[in-house]
Amino acid sequence: MLTLVTGTTGQVGRRFVPRLLAQARAGERVRVLVRDATRGEPFAELGAEVVVGDLRDEEALGKAVAGVDAVVNVAASFRGVPDKEAWAVNRDAAVALGRAASASGVRRFVQVSTGLVYGTGRGRPLVEEDETRPGGAMWGAYPESKAAAERELLALDGLDVRIGRLPFVYGEGDPHLADSLRWAAHWAPTQRLHMGHHADVAQGLLRLLYAPGVGGPVYNIADDAPVTAVELHLLNGVEVPASLHANTDPDPWLGIMSTGRIRRDLGFRPLYPTAWSARDAGAL
Repeated sequence: MLTLVTGTTGQVGRRFVPRLLAQARAGERVRVLVRDATRGEPFAELGAEVVVGDLRDEEALGKAVAGVDAVVNVAASFRGVPDKEAWAVNRDAAVALGRAASASGVRRFVQVSTGLVYGTGRGRPLVEEDETRPGGAMWGAYPESKAAAERELLALDGLDVRIGRLPFVYGEGDPHLADSLRWAAHWAPTQRLHMGHHADVAQGLLRLLYAPGVGGPVYNIADDAPVTAVELHLLNGVEVPASLHANTDPDPWLGIMSTGRIRRDLGFRPLYPTAWSARDAGAL
């Protein structure tokens, strides 16, 4: 089995690929697509094949998917990029990759998406059947472009597409945890953020990749206990601002996802059920 992974130099991809390589069995190979050959060297040293090219280049996609059995598309343009770039990478390039994969005979396609596609809360944990209502100025076109990619990929004929919706990802030196204070400093004290450690995001994606069949095809991947704004300050070792306690939470269920489906179908159990367990294990 040959698996292609994109987005390997981002926060998720650079931690996922070593785990994928570490558990590969005899005859299983990993290929990575990178824009810069130098940034592909660490993966080559671990045993990955490296293809240099841009996800938005049709010729590069053809080389990347040649002979591949499965694809894990981690690539994304995230917060702070122009909307045009977000659409170009998150939707257009993802769908082009899906079409190239299908044309090349790829059997399985794992699309990394985001819980932000749900938009507003529903008064309970969000489930995969919920309608997507992406929006909000804070994230730009990121949620909408990811939701559109999901729809178009799932509509492709002959390709086994599996969607993993991620929470706020942290751990192993990822700066996201510190970044969270940019927003949490203005939240209500009990306002919550659903998180997932890199080890558990990788676990969820590996389960999606290797399961012979899925009941989904969409799966939420997250830990067991969202953390509050107060806890985010404590985890970062920062004093809780007194002003926090004057704020109210406009949507207490925003971004809170159920993991019942991935637990039931694929046996997912977080290695770090809470950010506190990750802290105690020295895995922040």
